[in-house]
Order: sequence, then C-alpha cells, then structure tokens
Amino acid sequence: MADVTDVAFRRIIAKYGKPDVMWTEFVSADGLVLAPEAGKKKLLKDLEYSESERPIVAQLFGSRPENMEKAAALCASLGFDGVDINMGCPDKTIEKQKAGAAMIKNPELAREVILAAKRGAPHLPISVKTRLGYNKDEIETWLPHLLSCDLAAVVIHARTRKEMSSVPARWERIKRAVEIRDASGKDTLIIGNGDVEDLESGKLKVEETGCDGVMLGRGIFGNPWLFSGLHQRSDLKECLNVLIEHTKLFEELLGGIKNFSIMKKHYKAYVDGFSSAKELRMKLMEAKNAREVESIVQDFIKAI
Repeated sequence: MADVTDVAFRRIIAKYGKPDVMWTEFVSADGLVLAPEAGKKKLLKDLEYSESERPIVAQLFGSRPENMEKAAALCASLGFDGVDINMGCPDKTIEKQKAGAAMIKNPELAREVILAAKRGAPHLPISVKTRLGYNKDEIETWLPHLLSCDLAAVVIHARTRKEMSSVPARWERIKRAVEIRDASGKDTLIIGNGDVEDLESGKLKVEETGCDGVMLGRGIFGNPWLFSGLHQRSDLKECLNVLIEHTKLFEELLGGIKNFSIMKKHYKAYVDGFSSAKELRMKLMEAKNAREVESIVQDFIKAI
C-alpha cells in the first residue's frame, strides 16, 4: 500500500507480528531506470528493507518491458526474495502510464512486461497482483493469460477495477480462479485479497476457496499485532507506545524523503475505539515531528 507499508511500518510489523511474506510499496520501474539521481535516490528508499522483513518481495509497476527488465534486475541485485508486478492499481495517474489495472485491457503488453521481469531477475519468483477484470469480471480469460506466463503466484483482488472497493469482495471468484489454475496444470499459487480483516477470516477463506494464501492490506493498518494471531490490538498504553516507536522510525528512516504528514493517516488507525480518542487524534494532527508526537502521547498516557 503506497505511503502505508513503507520501510518504517514494515519494521514495526516484523517486530510485533510478522506475516509469512512481505511486499514493499509499489515503485515505478520507469522511475528506477530513467529518473535523475535525486529521483532514483528517493525511489530507492521505497525499496529499502531490513533482514527482519524476509522474505520480502519488491513490487513494481510499469508498462515498458525494457524498463521492467532493468528494474527487476536492480531488485535482484538488492537482494529481494521476489518481484511482483502490480496490474491492479486503479489510480488514474498509474493507468495513464498503461500500468496498474490498465494492464488488464492489454494482455499482450502484460505478457511482454512479465517476460521482461523474468529476464531481468531469472533466479527470482515473479508474481502479479491484479483484479478480477477491468469493467467486468474477466477472470475466465485474464487468468489463463497470466498462467501461460508461468508465474510463481497471482494475487487476485476479488473485485473489478470499476468496482473499486464499493462492493464486497467476491471470494467465490477466487474459488473459480483456483479451479482455472488446477485445470491448467500450472503450479502458480493463487492468493486471494479483499475484505480480510484478521487471520481467522483469512484461514476461513483458504478453506472455502482452496486458494494457497491470503493477502491482507487494510486489515494491518493501525494493528501491527495482527499477524501474531491476536484478534485485537494490545492494551492501550502499549499501542500508544508503539505509535511513538513507529513515528521515530519513520523520522529516522524517511525524514527528509517523505512528508511527515504521511504518518498522520497511521494516527487515525492507531488512535481509535477508546475514550478521548478523538481529542488525542486532533492533537496528533497538529504535530510536526516525532518529538512533539511523543510529548502529546506521553501526556495522554499520564492522564489515563
């Protein structure tokens, strides 16, 4: 998730509830290849990771095969455990580049981009994250096309691009995707995504659909304990102390690279569901740095 699952948040997750596999934020393959040095330096921050996060997959987007090949090779040289190509993002600026969900409308170009990534990182598993279709459900034709590329995995968000997140994820179509994979004779893993809030519901989805795994995105927001098996966040004081820790890490690792206001979307998730949460959130929205955040939170803790 762009501006959410950055290196600071992933380190927090790895410490408090590590999943089986982590993905980076998605990064422009064109930018990694063509941007001036200052721009590349900023993009490379999106690909920074620690050993505690392994296995870690670099997620890229782009529609130019030559740049995807070079970007995948770069990810291999950086030591990533896999490369994922985003073919599901509905952002209009991404789609204008013929990337993200726009790839669904151009299967042949999608194939070229996948094969380019495989050439660039021949020893790494290459996967694709996508959707059921663009304006309509096209899984019957889109998935076989992807499977023909011998991908390691296909992560399927169980909605179309047109649906965005306005309808419930249709997990029965993930079950159908598994059937299509099985009939193809391919070994590609099918990973479902959409509306999974915790490990328990994820395991149930696996049982119901036969998919090989589940990807959680929004469910981890504000709850780095999620993958530890806890159904709820830890006690309030510990939660707020982790908020401080997360903020300090963000400033240490990304200060001067990313705007501090990015942290404020995390505060909305961390500070929720308890008395005086609104008042604390309002104060945190005015904070300008980690020092101010720590002071505000510590004062709140002393008062409860």
